[in-house]
Amino acid sequence: MPTYEYECKDCGHSFEAFQSMSDEPLTTCPRCGKEIRRIITGGGGVIFKGSGFYMTDTQNKTADTIKETAKKEAPPNGVVADSSGKQKSKPAVDVPTKKESL
Repeated sequence: MPTYEYECKDCGHSFEAFQSMSDEPLTTCPRCGKEIRRIITGGGGVIFKGSGFYMTDTQNKTADTIKETAKKEAPPNGVVADSSGKQKSKPAVDVPTKKESL
């Protein structure tokens, strides 16, 4: 259940209320009894505790599986795929460009 922050429009008293999301917002100030408004705040951050998050159980197993699959599907040395996905032979020697040959 979230904690909502309220502020009185008349006396300026601010306070927090622990309410369910389905509860109606509070309407009266506990100090003076006048009208209040609910203040929108950033809230608290999410904290993940336990196993199964990022660098623990499932992340490492998944990363290892992806690496193994990539190695199996990699083309043999000397073969490169162009933008259409067709494989073509890679030249054995780098061909110099015009700037390099001048």
